[in-house]
Amino acid sequence: MSDSRIDVKKTYKMYLGGNFPRSESGRTYKVYDGDKNLLANACQGSRKDFRDAVKIARGAFSGWSARSAYNRGQILYRIAEMLEDRRDQFMKELGPIGFKTAEAEADINASIDRLIYYAGWADKYQQVFGSINPVASSHFNFSLLEPTGVVAAFAPEKSPLLGLASVIAPIIVGGNTCVVLASEEYPLPAISFAEVLNSSDVPGGVVNILTGFREELSEHFSTHMDVNAMVYTDKLPQEMKKSIDENASLNVKRIINKPIDDWYSEEAQSPYFLTNFQETKTTWHPVGF
Repeated sequence: MSDSRIDVKKTYKMYLGGNFPRSESGRTYKVYDGDKNLLANACQGSRKDFRDAVKIARGAFSGWSARSAYNRGQILYRIAEMLEDRRDQFMKELGPIGFKTAEAEADINASIDRLIYYAGWADKYQQVFGSINPVASSHFNFSLLEPTGVVAAFAPEKSPLLGLASVIAPIIVGGNTCVVLASEEYPLPAISFAEVLNSSDVPGGVVNILTGFREELSEHFSTHMDVNAMVYTDKLPQEMKKSIDENASLNVKRIINKPIDDWYSEEAQSPYFLTNFQETKTTWHPVGF
């Protein structure tokens, strides 16, 4: 056997409904390290892939939102545990794309801490943001938060692990399901994170991760009538931002635009982020009956 073996470059799949399919289009694109050496191939997601992902996310919504807040918190904590176990895998993936050893360790640690942070809020945010309202008639008047439904998200381009975890956690901890487009330039940590999700207790369909081109998919993310909200944290080109806003108005889709440059900062985590993906439901209950 020859010693000059040629490495087989892996084609990273997407993550839909707890499975790892290729794009229905059959398209892939090349992923490079910081020195422009080929690392692997990634699927180039299409409109059909996105539509399939939304259908899967919608199907998973009722079961996930019906779980107790305590249970959702437990599952987020389990994701953090599994991420801790796969620390070495993420060290190998963050290094080639420019993270020094200390930076990669800090990114993984912060990602684990971020998941635990939101796990802790799972059964507490209702107490903080819900209310009993004063009314003039003989009624109790309650305002409670309920998940909005299916959320589409652009993961941060330059923070492929910590940014990704920081976007997903506040969406799902409140009972929503999501379809996330991974960093276009650095998609590999997102698919490895999908493997973490798949080995945790997250039901299939709660988190769906696509890889591909933001410019191609932004229209589909913002026009889909069964997506209730869309979030992005990067500064998008003005034309794309305008298009997203206009498309979202077609079904009164909520757009959350939170520019975050430093994912280690205090502004990158907040219980208020959960409320971006919640609807307020007010109930009147008569007194004395």
